[in-house]
Amino acid sequence: MIILGLILVLVGWLAHISILVTIGVILAIVGVVLAVLGGTGRLVGGRAHWY
Repeated sequence: MIILGLILVLVGWLAHISILVTIGVILAIVGVVLAVLGGTGRLVGGRAHWY
């Protein structure tokens, strides 16, 4: 999710499409939050692991 967010930010910035930049930033932030929560051992969405 972090990588997808960064790709959307890059494409949106290069193509001057602000909605892609906005969506990319949101996806990157959510991805970082989920990665931090998963890394600390907390349950994410009621599950210990996502397969």
